[in-house]
Amino acid sequence: MILTFPYNWLVMLHLHGTEHPIVFASRSLSKAGRNYAQIDKEALATVWGVKKFHNYLFGRNFTLLTDHEPLTSIFHPSKSLPVVTAARLQRYALFLAGFDYTIRYKNTKLHGNADGLSRLPLHSETTEEEPDPVGLFYATQFEPLPVTAEQVKRETQRDPLLVKVHGLVMKGWSTPQDEAIKPFYQRKDELTVHCAVLMLGHRAVIPAKLRNQVLTELHEGHLGIVKMKSLARSYIWWPKIDKDIEHLAKSCPGCQLQQNEAGKVPLHPWEWPTTPWQRIHLDFAGPFLGRMFLIIVDAHSKWPEVEIMPSTTSTQTTDRLRTIFAQYGVPAQVVTDNRPQFTSAEFQLFLKTNGIKHITTAPFHPATNGQAERFVQSFKHAMKCEKQSASQLKTNMAKFLLAYRNTPHSTTGESPSMLFLGRPLRTRLDLVKPDLQRKVMNRQIDQAGRKRHSPTRQLSIGQTVMARNYSGKDKWLPGIVRAQTGPLSYQIKVGPNRIWRRHIDLLRASSVKVNDQSDDTAEPHPELGETGQNIAPAEEIVAEPDIELATNPPVVQQQEAGRATTGSE
Repeated sequence: MILTFPYNWLVMLHLHGTEHPIVFASRSLSKAGRNYAQIDKEALATVWGVKKFHNYLFGRNFTLLTDHEPLTSIFHPSKSLPVVTAARLQRYALFLAGFDYTIRYKNTKLHGNADGLSRLPLHSETTEEEPDPVGLFYATQFEPLPVTAEQVKRETQRDPLLVKVHGLVMKGWSTPQDEAIKPFYQRKDELTVHCAVLMLGHRAVIPAKLRNQVLTELHEGHLGIVKMKSLARSYIWWPKIDKDIEHLAKSCPGCQLQQNEAGKVPLHPWEWPTTPWQRIHLDFAGPFLGRMFLIIVDAHSKWPEVEIMPSTTSTQTTDRLRTIFAQYGVPAQVVTDNRPQFTSAEFQLFLKTNGIKHITTAPFHPATNGQAERFVQSFKHAMKCEKQSASQLKTNMAKFLLAYRNTPHSTTGESPSMLFLGRPLRTRLDLVKPDLQRKVMNRQIDQAGRKRHSPTRQLSIGQTVMARNYSGKDKWLPGIVRAQTGPLSYQIKVGPNRIWRRHIDLLRASSVKVNDQSDDTAEPHPELGETGQNIAPAEEIVAEPDIELATNPPVVQQQEAGRATTGSE
């Protein structure tokens, strides 16, 4: 059991219900200590006793009795420290946290066994007080700096403002009228004096004369504002120190020359064109895969074009653009970066001649041409994912462009092909729709029926017909239907060993008798002329214009033959 009093200590032992003293001690307060508030005196006595009898207490559970009831809350081992607690009491509580104890309040009237030594104080003006190790530690941290603790002490005594603050800390605070003292008054609960140096918590208050020198030391190594503030909060303080640190960092020539880029401003999107190919964005990708690529992106539909460039001169660039413009038309605006190919006189003349407005991005800011830059990234990623060879590059490019053009874009919500061409591009994925082909065929049949306004004619095998003749002076020749080769095409025997293939539009039903005396076992063949030479077997006959046209029939006959062979079979 430990009993404390502002001037003395007593260590008691309970034995068979009786208190027996083990050791006791007392001390006189220093001149500064006598100016402490009563709660600080009580706390000082508690901490001094624990330090004095450390060998008896450390590692043991003991009970701490005090006649100053506020200390039971401030030093309670299981209660958090109040936020407004003065720095001195905070340090005391931190020290006591290393011991295992229970603190209780005991009324002064019942505290007489620890009161005896206080009635016999030592009449001495000086005490051999051991220095506060915490304050001593922070004071020694100034030694490596060009500003030493001794200099701070000396200049503090010469600084009129700090002299006033020193007096208020030692004698007690009153509401200040001086504006310069108000920053200190707002932190009066944290201000203490150690070795004649004002301390704000564990930080020394630097006099005005030494502040520039200390700031220079803080900026040693050209640390940034945040790191300087963090370092200062470990050692020093004065009013408006953060503003002084910011001013020093911003006025350092070396730091300003090597400063990082300013924060990026919010994105300012391009105005979306109302029609396709109104504004296009150009850029070069490469060297990539050993080649250079010209990238063209339509701002309205996001339709891309990629051209492999043998060289990136202005001449080659304008030649490729001229070809692209011949396919899609001349745009109103072209956006590029500041490459020499795009800023050359030849390129400028090409645009001016075609009435195109040229917009260039800000130097070293590729994000302005983000339409093309983003597609370059997607293009490179897709090409890297494929195994590339000289023969496969163009194939892989075509596959990528087809897929990209047919995929809905995240910005527009539509595929580039829909916005650019007004229709989706047919891909192999369309094959998964089983009814598509039948639907198209039915529509074609309906369309053909509506156009002809007549039912489809049919011929039977062995029927006598008149076949259109393109190789002689007679316009029609009689023949017999030998076989049906398609929905609307037939093989017609028009003479011995002579078989023609004709569309039903070039055949007329006839009652003319035909003398069929040829060998029916002969293989049918396409007509080559009047010679009737057998060139190919029947199964190789295809729906193409008759080779008899080589005999130069009249122009009208050629046109009719063309129409005959282009119908749906």
